Amino acid sequence: MVSSLYAVLGALLLLRLSLNVVKLRGQYRVAYGDGGFYELQTAIRVHGNAIEYIPISLILLLLMEMNGAQVWMIHLCGIILVAGRLLHSYGLKNHDYAYRRSGMAATYIAMTLMVIANTYYLPWIQIFTFEL
Repeated sequence: MVSSLYAVLGALLLLRLSLNVVKLRGQYRVAYGDGGFYELQTAIRVHGNAIEYIPISLILLLLMEMNGAQVWMIHLCGIILVAGRLLHSYGLKNHDYAYRRSGMAATYIAMTLMVIANTYYLPWIQIFTFEL
C-alpha cells in the first residue's frame, strides 16, 4: 500500500514534534501545560496543529487508495501533504509567516484533491443499491 509510506512519514513528523515538546518540558522543568514559557507554548502549538491535520489527511489518503485511485495520484497528494506539514511546522517554529502560509496552502490543496479523488472513485452504485 502506497499510503503507508505517507503514514510513516506523518508519524515520524509527529514523533519529532512531540520529542521537541518533551525536550523543552525537561529544559524548563514543566510537568504539564506550558509553564508560561513562550518557546514551549510554540512547540505545543506546532505539535497540536500537526495532530489536527495529519490523521484526517492520512485517512483520506488511505480511502483514496482503497477506492482505486491511481498510484501517481496517491503519491502526488502524499508529497504535497508531507511538504505542507513540514513547511507549516517550520514556519510556526521560526515565526516565518510565508512558510506557515505556504504550508497551510499545500495542506489544504492536498486535502481538497483527496476529497475530490475520493468522491470521483467512490463506488456510487453500491451506495444506492439495496438488497432486501
